[in-house]
Amino acid sequence: MILHKWGVVDYEVAYEKMRDVHTEASKDKDNHLILCSHPSIFTVGTDDCGKWSVKTVKSDRGGSITCHSEGQAIAYFCFQVTEPLLFYRSVKRAYEDLFSSILPDVSYDKGNPGYYIENRKIASLGFRYRFGVSLHGVALNVDVDLSFHNQVSPCNIKGIVPTSLANEGIQLSLDEVNDSIVRSVCKAFDETI
Repeated sequence: MILHKWGVVDYEVAYEKMRDVHTEASKDKDNHLILCSHPSIFTVGTDDCGKWSVKTVKSDRGGSITCHSEGQAIAYFCFQVTEPLLFYRSVKRAYEDLFSSILPDVSYDKGNPGYYIENRKIASLGFRYRFGVSLHGVALNVDVDLSFHNQVSPCNIKGIVPTSLANEGIQLSLDEVNDSIVRSVCKAFDETI
């Protein structure tokens, strides 16, 4: 697996860079994992038809509204995918492994894809597939400004509020969480860097 660490990068710039990595993955047939975070922004997927009180940026992923900000561990996957369901299960397994070691109360909700503690959403995920390679990924709230995130319901799901590892009492740096993500992804996909 080839690891890309970008730090904090504007969403639009990251989107273009992700597409470049996707093209590279289509050619070199390697799995590429991108770790980054974005300055505060709300993105909406292609099937969103909401009218928002916040400024949004259109994305080519599915789903509704997602909030990104610094302090969020974003993992974009440009992985070789022959079976999207098996790929998705492996991503799910990686994050379940991660949460089992740092915050066991987190669970995956199949009906509203994401990771939750009761009615609090801590991570969103969404993917697309083109030419046998995945795009987009998982956004995990590590230590974010929840007042910014609270401007909308995560993924426009009524009764759901955002949370973060820090808000749940887990004090880990973004670097520590990213290192754990890499280990969990390597384990779930039987990969090495």
